Parts: sequence; C-alpha cells; structure tokens
Amino acid sequence: MTSCIFCKIVEGTLPSEKIYEDENVIAIMDVMPVTKGHILLIPKNHRENLYEMTEEEASRLFAVAPKLANVLKEEFSPAGMNLLQNNGAPAGQAVFHFHMHFIPRYDQTDGFQSDWNPKVEDYPTERIQEIAAQIRNRFDKE
Repeated sequence: MTSCIFCKIVEGTLPSEKIYEDENVIAIMDVMPVTKGHILLIPKNHRENLYEMTEEEASRLFAVAPKLANVLKEEFSPAGMNLLQNNGAPAGQAVFHFHMHFIPRYDQTDGFQSDWNPKVEDYPTERIQEIAAQIRNRFDKE
C-alpha cells in the first residue's frame, strides 16, 4: 500500500514521532492532536478497518492498548480518556488504515467534543430486545 500514509510511516519513509513499536504495531503522536498526549495505535499490516482485521491481529493490537493508556495516565494525569476508532467514511474515518486514537481528557474544555444524541423514542425496550435477538442469532450461526 505505497499510497497509504500509515504504511509509509511503518516503512520509515515518512517521519513520525514514534513512541512505541513492536513486531506488530506502532504508536505515534497524532500530528493534529486534540489534547496533550493524543496518540495513535496502528497495526503494521495494512488493514483498512476493523472489519478486515483477523482476531489474532486485533488481539495483538489490543494487548498494547492498556500499556499505552497507563503510560498516558501516569505521565499526564488526565481525568479520563477517550478511545476512538472509526470504520468507514460515514463514521468519520479519514485515513483508511486501521488506527485507534487515545485521547487523554482533562476537562470539558480540553478540545475534544463527542456528540451523543440517544434516540430513545426510536428504540423502546421491545425494539432493543428484537435487535439483540437478531445479533445473537448471527453468533449462533457461526
């Protein structure tokens, strides 16, 4: 994937502020950080999104997540942290190589805002139960 910016960073042909690396993943500083300590966790294998990752690849990536989160917690003492991962353009994905944002949160004015508008009227208890059954049935077929 020579046109992928994250593949170029993994290859070392594009510079980055790398803060962690092992044989499977790298973690770099986000070049457009929202808050102090905003980092990206990226698999070295090109996978466009979570749907394309194998369970093994995801396991190796997520094994590093608590380490990164704890380093950020110890170093900057944030009040909390958001983990953000977008799949597909409609979900806000702009770079089509899987990556997860670690966004330390300091207060309500730190620069990150997430819009959460529950559609309670569209999802009464009965509808939630139907959707849950639909999802469970997919697991039963595997």
